[in-house]
Order: sequence, then structure tokens, then C-alpha cells
Amino acid sequence: MIPREYADELLAGAEGAYLIRESQRQPGTHTLALRFGHQTLNYRLFYDGKHFVGEKRFESVHDLVTDALITLYIETKAAEYIAKMTTNPIYEHLGYTSLLKDKMVHRLSRGRTEPRRVTFQKDDRVSFMTISSPLVRRSALKDTPEKQCSYEKIHNFKVHTFRGPHWCEYCANFMWGLIAQGVRCSDCGLNVHKQCSKLVPSDCQPDLRRIKKVFSCDLTTLVKAHNTTRPMVVDMCIQEIELRGMKSEGLYRVSGFSEHIEDVRLAFDRDGEKADISASAYADINIIAGALKLYLRDLPIPVITFDLYSKFIQAAKIPNAESRLEAIHESLLQLPPAHYETLRYLMAHLKRVTLFEKDNLMNSENLGIVFGPTLMQPPELNALTTLNDMRQQKLVVQLMIEHEDVLF
Repeated sequence: MIPREYADELLAGAEGAYLIRESQRQPGTHTLALRFGHQTLNYRLFYDGKHFVGEKRFESVHDLVTDALITLYIETKAAEYIAKMTTNPIYEHLGYTSLLKDKMVHRLSRGRTEPRRVTFQKDDRVSFMTISSPLVRRSALKDTPEKQCSYEKIHNFKVHTFRGPHWCEYCANFMWGLIAQGVRCSDCGLNVHKQCSKLVPSDCQPDLRRIKKVFSCDLTTLVKAHNTTRPMVVDMCIQEIELRGMKSEGLYRVSGFSEHIEDVRLAFDRDGEKADISASAYADINIIAGALKLYLRDLPIPVITFDLYSKFIQAAKIPNAESRLEAIHESLLQLPPAHYETLRYLMAHLKRVTLFEKDNLMNSENLGIVFGPTLMQPPELNALTTLNDMRQQKLVVQLMIEHEDVLF
């Protein structure tokens, strides 16, 4: 334990030298004193198995100092250059974007149209809807060839250590440092400076080779990687259920064997759209229904997103029926496109399930109870909140099923 002034005296004249001292102000904590630019810089030093003063972690303090000196030198000697790095990016002309355009030449694409906006009115006999704006329906649910949707997706950047010299694919400048020189998108592989990552457009095109699994994968990431409108898990499971399970008593309420449901999950993760979920592989349709519920439940961002959860809950609490539907409709319009398309397809399917209520004993209320907590999860994992919101969760799903043709 030595005072800051004595550390400064010991390091004076030794550019690049450093020492570690116990802090006088906070005994038990340690300070890294580093000589750079003819002055002594002091940093609080942490250790959690690795050494760090910021977000980068190092096996040794010597490596930490080496990286710090590189960074300090670059930022001091090239500050003006760094400030101008992102002013003329190559991103729109070279590298990743050009590669992306080449890929898209071979794909069918459609522009993202807006979901229709509707108003809900009621007379003494019947509820009906009128189109309140010229905005058209996003696309017909039935009998429409699947096309690539231009869904926006932000890059999934994570700090990355590059071996050997590397250049940023946004600004084309060198990525300096000993470790963690920049960030890499774990979904598409784009490599950029951390500061450049804030300027990259939301145009991530996930690479199937980087998507390790189907279950528990972000919904937008999965549909963009597979170039589909909705996750193929949802399409395949629903098609199989409608083929042979619509009259199955307790459909979606009766559980299949958990071991077999886990087998279906592994099959999708391993084989993707080639997974065999036919009757010859799984005779019990409840296994397929269970796998679909598991897929929706395990999404890192639920179909009804965390950001919009409270909007749907508040909408369900509105006493006036027409105003309640209006509020749910407005909330639906704010969903990300992949979430909206998935929810629309699922609700149309559940509406068809209710048409066989005499056989399967499943009405919209029962399905609301089953799918409420599956499609809607509060942002904070709070058991009391979840318990208090169960009635609204059920009601939201019930209303979406009953008014599917109007809401979507």
C-alpha cells in the first residue's frame, strides 16, 4: 500500500512501465498505475479469474497493459483519423453488403406492406369492421406462395478476438489491440469495430451455418436464415395436426410423452425442415402439439414480445368490447413482422380447431388458457405478476381466436 504520489515518483521517466498497488482510499482493492504520455494513469483493477479494468478480460496483467498501451497510443496519435473513420464507410459498396446483394438476386422478395388497420363498431345485432384507411392487408393467409419477406433484423454483435491482422467491414480500417479488437455478428459473421457496430444498418442476413439450433433461436433470426415467412416448426407442426389431429379429444390440452416431445425438438435442431414428424414416426398427435407449444414457450423473445406485453395486458382490461378489440389490434400492428406472421398463422389454425369443438372439446376459452402463458410472458420473471395476469393472457388469446378474421 503506497500513496498515489509515490507510485508516480517510482514510474516517472519510465514510459510504458506499470505497477499494482493496494488502494489507500479503499483497502482491499487494487489500482493499476500505468505511465503513458509523461503522466501516470490510475485504474481500478478487478479480478474474477481474469484481470480487467474495463470490459476486456486478460489472463495476465502484462497482457492487459500491452493492450492498454496499444489502445492509448492509437487513440492519442490517431485521434483525428479515428474521428473520421466512419465518415466514408465502404459498407454500402464493398464486402458484406455486396455479398448480400449477390445472394438476394437468387431469392424471391417482396416489400413489407402494412397490416390493415380496422375500426370496430357494433349495432344491436352484429359486430362488423370497416377499413379506416387505404392500407392493405399484409398478405393473404391461405393459398399464397411463400416468399422471402424483407424483415429487418439487427446484428447480434459479440466481442471477438481476431487472430492476425483484421480490418473492419464497415469502415475498412485496421482493427487494433491485442485481444477483443472488435465485434462479430454471431448470426451472419460481419466483423466491425465496436464503434462502427452502432452505425451498421439492421440488415443482418443470418447464415444457416452459424445457426446451431432451431428451438430457442430468436424468431426473426430463424425465419431470415431459412428464408421463410414463419418458422418451419410452426408450419410443419400445424400442417401435421390439421392432417390427422383436429378431432383428437383434448388437442393441445392433453400432454404427449415428454421424452417423445424432446425427440421432436432434437429432430428439428438436427435436421431442420427434413425432420420426420409424420404418423409413422409419432403416432400420438399430442406429441406434435406438445412440440409446437414447447417451441413457442422456449423462444428467447415470446411471440407477443416483452416490449408489448403490458400493452396487450392493458388492452384486455378495457371494459368496452369494441374499444378492447381496437386496443388489441393497435398492439398487433406494433409486433415485429416475423412475430405478427407467426401469430396470425397460429390464430387462424386455432380458429379452425374450434370448428371441431364437438369432437376435440376445445373452444376458444380453453385454447386461451393453454396458449396465454405460452405466447405471453412478462418481461420480469415474477410469479405474482404472472399469476395476476393469467386472466388477461387467456382473454387476449381467446379474443384473437374469435376475431381472427378481423384482427389480422
